[in-house]
Amino acid sequence: MLITDLTEADKIWVKGRTELLFGGDYIVSRDVLHDPTQLPGFIAVDSGERIGLATYHVEGDRCEVVSVDALCQFIGVGTALLSAVETAARVAGCQKLWAITTNDNLDALRFFQKRGFTISAVRVDSMDRIRQMKPDIPETGYYGIAVRDEIELEKTIEAGEGWRVV
Repeated sequence: MLITDLTEADKIWVKGRTELLFGGDYIVSRDVLHDPTQLPGFIAVDSGERIGLATYHVEGDRCEVVSVDALCQFIGVGTALLSAVETAARVAGCQKLWAITTNDNLDALRFFQKRGFTISAVRVDSMDRIRQMKPDIPETGYYGIAVRDEIELEKTIEAGEGWRVV
């Protein structure tokens, strides 16, 4: 498996994955609209096929993991992509990495917590407000759980190679 920078040539594929996974052209977190085709990111490739995607957004000393999408689960694709984002954030001088998921996404909660993230905020009933921005968000999500809340997770980025003091 090879992890490469997201390129212009990947953007049509990214748009398709965003529509499939997030029900539209953009992702909403903390009431902010993100267009993954306009964000930096990484693609996982195996045998010439794209098997994963991660996008991120750096603001100040914090980096949001906007999306992580592994087409093949449990073989390290998501972990490799998240590691690439963390390295990019460290090089950019970030001290925190954070991500948002919804209360029904138990797989994402497991994924991030196993990789050192902790729950840092729960925005109860925030999905009602977000549905005003993006009406296609379903009422019921994974495992038949009502989609109600945003759950924020974060991780402190350890100083290391590529670290710069701001």
